[in-house]
Amino acid sequence: MLNAITIDLEDYYHASAFDHIIDKRNWGNMESRIQQNLEKVLSILDEYKVKATFFTLGWIAERHPILIRTIVNEGHEIASHGYNHKMINYHSKDSFKEDIIKTKKILEDITGIKTKGYRAPTFSITNSSLWALDILCEHGHLYDSSIFPIRHDRYGIPHAKRFPHIIKLNGNRNIKEFPPSTIRILECNFPIAGGGYLRLFPIKFIEWGIKKLNVVEKQPAVIYTHPWEFDPAQPRIPSSWLCRFRHYSNLDSTEKKLRHLIKNFKFTTLNKMCTYLFK
Repeated sequence: MLNAITIDLEDYYHASAFDHIIDKRNWGNMESRIQQNLEKVLSILDEYKVKATFFTLGWIAERHPILIRTIVNEGHEIASHGYNHKMINYHSKDSFKEDIIKTKKILEDITGIKTKGYRAPTFSITNSSLWALDILCEHGHLYDSSIFPIRHDRYGIPHAKRFPHIIKLNGNRNIKEFPPSTIRILECNFPIAGGGYLRLFPIKFIEWGIKKLNVVEKQPAVIYTHPWEFDPAQPRIPSSWLCRFRHYSNLDSTEKKLRHLIKNFKFTTLNKMCTYLFK
């Protein structure tokens, strides 16, 4: 069974948890750690000959085009994460359209490759923003990985489909959806997809969950992480207890856990998985 590794390419200060603390206009004044952290991630992937999908902020790509070309040259996929990590619930339909068009152009101008995939910042396609899927499809995105089928205070559609599927849209169009992975426990969807869940849960639990998906449910896992999650020495931003817990817990465990998963499961990009699943 082929699974997918996805990397949300953003720096530590881009996290939505810090939106109320750091003005986006001040991002350029923050210490950048994206290059050193990305190099660490690429080194791990290269060591195991694994390819990943990098959901990339347009803001990052504008400032680090060489890093984006390096990702592509090493055989990975570049997809869109929007321009400046603005959650969809803070967009109008018009501003969202402008955001994805701008980001797609930036990425394609740098890579020379059509950008096929999209992931909303903080998985912010929810029941109230499903309109975003039509706009994505209208502007050339073939797949999305934004709908997290869980309950969460900031995102999620609890009763959404758990596995890769095709969503029918207006005008006889459709888009492929790759939900971050969950397992069913006591009739609830339990996230095992990565990010904070990868850092907080024991690796044996995550391994068990992926095996259950692959062997019992015969479905692929979609795993995600961020370059800043490989950086325990990153600057600490003063914030609430909950924000600090979500962002900084167990940063020193990410690399070891990702290596464990790569050694025990087969992974590819979402673009390759599209070909594999939707023949």
